[in-house]
Amino acid sequence: MKRGKLDSLGVSAFCESMAMMVQSGIQMDEAVALLKSGSGQGGPLEEGLVIMQAETEAGKGLSAAMESTGIFPEYAIQMVLAGERAGRLEDVLFQLARYYEDQKTMTGKLRNAVLYPVAMLGIIIIVLIVMLAMVLPAFTDVYDNLTGSLTASSYAYVSWAYALCRAALAVMVALAVVLSAGFLLWHSKKRDLVEKLLHKIPFCASILESLGMFRFTAALSTFLASGEIQDVAVAESRKMASCKPVEERIDRCAGRMNQGHGIAQAAYEEGLFEPVYGRMLLAGERSGSLESVLRKLTGLLADHCADLVDRLVGIVDPLLSGVLMLAVGLSLLSVMLPLIGMMNSMG
Repeated sequence: MKRGKLDSLGVSAFCESMAMMVQSGIQMDEAVALLKSGSGQGGPLEEGLVIMQAETEAGKGLSAAMESTGIFPEYAIQMVLAGERAGRLEDVLFQLARYYEDQKTMTGKLRNAVLYPVAMLGIIIIVLIVMLAMVLPAFTDVYDNLTGSLTASSYAYVSWAYALCRAALAVMVALAVVLSAGFLLWHSKKRDLVEKLLHKIPFCASILESLGMFRFTAALSTFLASGEIQDVAVAESRKMASCKPVEERIDRCAGRMNQGHGIAQAAYEEGLFEPVYGRMLLAGERSGSLESVLRKLTGLLADHCADLVDRLVGIVDPLLSGVLMLAVGLSLLSVMLPLIGMMNSMG
């Protein structure tokens, strides 16, 4: 039976638990057994731990045991394997725990940033449909009963209300269709097309590039913690960026590194990071604390991405709310004006 994959939070919790046990000097098979005995919640992790216990008791390493379960991401397995070979398993596991925790936080942030405007869009569409199907016809019936038929001026006001609601509804439905199509394309082989379109929108391009830099820096920090040489670490971390502009800058850095430059110098000269981050990286490389600086940069980039997403939500939310209030407010005002005119004539 095919088992489901662990989510980012599950991978992070597993890596951190294993790292603490390795740090305490517990043997791998005993560590897996302890983790299995403390689980008891079902799901893919508990099923995977049963397999891992059998594999580690047979003398296999942690990476091989993780691979046999089929529940861990390939990236995590490869990093653990690199850590085993370099004798730095503990460092790699702690790095992976932080990496997947940051990934979970960022994914949740992005999901909320998308779901809230989508929910708001759905509410606007429902309100406009109710206006067209129930509210405006009710006002029309009232005016017909009061005057026998709508006067020319009253009919013009009501027509404006209908036209405004229909136009707003058409725009909102079109936007919903575009978002739905974009979502489907993003999760298909046409993802590159969506990215190209998003890169034409300056603010969206900034978010995508920041996310790409975050993923690259987090992966690079983990690769270096595993004892990988800089050239290979950069080449492998590039695969995690998933952003064309970022990948192009990384390629230029890799070219400079092939000429004999260190990663910090190459990144600074090519403007891979912002100048202040680039100088931090240079100082870290010269002082022999490159890995700790990269961990710090990963946290800063994660915060920067979160700030950009919050700013986008802060722009979209008031914009959608304004469209709703404007369409409903003007429509109600249009249908109320004839009633105000009638009351004035009666007075």
